[in-house]
Amino acid sequence: MADHSPAGPAEMGAPMDYPEHEKTYRLFLGLTKYGSLHIIALMIAMAFSFFTSAGFFSGLILFVIISLVGIYLLRRAPEHVA
Repeated sequence: MADHSPAGPAEMGAPMDYPEHEKTYRLFLGLTKYGSLHIIALMIAMAFSFFTSAGFFSGLILFVIISLVGIYLLRRAPEHVA
């Protein structure tokens, strides 16, 4: 059987593609940021529609409003990436 394990230290492996790495990292941060926003908006809208007499469509409108305001605020926020 052939041994395919690297013989040298990990630092001697293939060169990193740093632009692709940064692109993937920014995509991950964006998905995390906007995904969290929509989960929070959904939880608030569900609580509003289920635990009050407002109903489904009022909760849907609240979800859309919270999502739009959140997207606007997140796009205006400065990015602090080290």
